[in-house]
Amino acid sequence: MTDKIDISAVVPVGGRRDDTGALAREYIESLDHTGHSFEIIFVLDDRHEELYEHLVELAQQDQRLRIVRLARSFGESASLTAGFEKASGEIVLTLPAYYQIKAEEIQKLISELDSADVAIGARWPRASSSKFEIYRRKFFHWLVESVIGNSFSDLGCGARALKRTVVEEVPVYGDQHRFLPLLAIRRGFRVQEVQVEQSDKDRYEGGYGLRIYVRHMLDILTIFFLVRFTKRPLRFFGTIGSMTFAVGFVFLAYVLFERIFFDVALADRPALLLSSLLVVLGLQIFALGLLGELIIFTHARDIKEYTIEKVVN
Repeated sequence: MTDKIDISAVVPVGGRRDDTGALAREYIESLDHTGHSFEIIFVLDDRHEELYEHLVELAQQDQRLRIVRLARSFGESASLTAGFEKASGEIVLTLPAYYQIKAEEIQKLISELDSADVAIGARWPRASSSKFEIYRRKFFHWLVESVIGNSFSDLGCGARALKRTVVEEVPVYGDQHRFLPLLAIRRGFRVQEVQVEQSDKDRYEGGYGLRIYVRHMLDILTIFFLVRFTKRPLRFFGTIGSMTFAVGFVFLAYVLFERIFFDVALADRPALLLSSLLVVLGLQIFALGLLGELIIFTHARDIKEYTIEKVVN
């Protein structure tokens, strides 16, 4: 292995995986054709004893293959973060531990970094699947575009190429790995979607439970808040609090108006209780936004909300 590494490929290995040995050889062969020095880092999300032993044998045959094994399952975002910490290349690839794209298409992602900071794969033409899966994907990407404002066609593709500055500047946690391009855009990086050929072996017969869909919806809301209001919490909580307060105030004013001018009793009126609760709730939400602003102001010197692209002289 050379001292200087041009490309680091991080492969998070979780519950879903294919023949890892065969896939590793395909990745190595494809990266060999790039002419750059490289390393492949397999991050085992859990102990995976049998797979670990197999990868150790492969690593003994090729020193460019490295293994990171986590103590237990922490999720794909944690696996990627652990791999990023060990990566030393100026270009960092994220590759799935199962067949998604043809290995030779990796070169397209790397080449795209000449004009972008992040290149994400979009499988096209997409293999036929059930109508439910087709509509599910369309609805997911439509929802992302509607809520967050950025249009993508295949955020589920795990094949990406990133410049090292992106890895250093954009943290991922929880289940945010699939939204890494959106987080990169938030920091001012240029993100480009690249059409790549789908692997003939990209077949996932398993389904997704209701809990997975709920989690994805919550993830979208989380990313929406992070992208739009991380540094401006008062705009988010202030808007919701003001609307809640306004609705409650109007109802309360109407109830008091009836009491003063039409002598309508206030006792046993649910509208009085509801309007009072809305007024108090609106004030509390607004105060939460002010508290967030106070925290951010206190730590403003430690918070970096920009990315420098170039400095001349």
